[in-house]
Amino acid sequence: MRALFLIALLLPVWGFAQDDLLAEIDTNDVKDFESAAFKGLKIVNFESTKMVSKKELYFVVSHRFGSIKPGFEDFFGLDQAVTRLNFIYGITDGINIGVSRSSFLKTYESSLKLRLVRQRKAGFPFAVVGFGTLLINGALDQDNLPGLEFENRLGYTAQVLIAKKFNKNFSLELIPTFFHENLVQLDEQENSQYAIGFGGRHKISKRVSLNIDYGLHLNRADNSPFSNPLSVGFDIETGGHVFQLHFTNAQPMNTNGFLGRATGDWSTGDIFFGFNLSRVF
Repeated sequence: MRALFLIALLLPVWGFAQDDLLAEIDTNDVKDFESAAFKGLKIVNFESTKMVSKKELYFVVSHRFGSIKPGFEDFFGLDQAVTRLNFIYGITDGINIGVSRSSFLKTYESSLKLRLVRQRKAGFPFAVVGFGTLLINGALDQDNLPGLEFENRLGYTAQVLIAKKFNKNFSLELIPTFFHENLVQLDEQENSQYAIGFGGRHKISKRVSLNIDYGLHLNRADNSPFSNPLSVGFDIETGGHVFQLHFTNAQPMNTNGFLGRATGDWSTGDIFFGFNLSRVF
């Protein structure tokens, strides 16, 4: 039932994306459109409005070490690292699909990213992209949960990414988010959860930009031990590729994970260092 809801939510997104792509074909002039607001596919944790080009395949290796707080005891998080492998393919310039596997909760994920509207230099002032995922939690153990069924492993995400490039150095993004988990860790936590993400990029040199994003959870349970994710990072452009370095209080890298299960605390130094490496085929 939840899968049908997600499909129903994304079908209009698909339709708008097709209309926008047809409009671009009709104009036949890419000079009308603003160049990408972000260089990386992610700001830090949140998706950016950047798309993978038609027939390109991105292989992204994301690594998030454990907390740096224990210091040499865990070699500043090296002993508690989490890895995510992600493949993203451009069906068209405005339609991307992806599959990934993360070692955090042994999570498998499929994703769909659709460009609805591009920012125009003289016209519509924002870029709008739809993003949705389906996740499978592979870490749930039937021995500990005798009544466990496959549907209990599922989670979903639906987001609208709204970005504006103000000038060649500065961009902002707003990310209204719905995410759902069929099985939650706390009885008091609602399965359907809501958040608003905020992100920005400021270019500080020819090849380096400062990126920041933050997620405000809107219906977190009062007794929840988790925090809102705050992340700071740097994009480094090297030979046409973007190498991302970042610090964050959320170790999970899937949307449901960093929004719903961020355990770190910036005020106590309980943060995680990570990076993203991408290869284009």
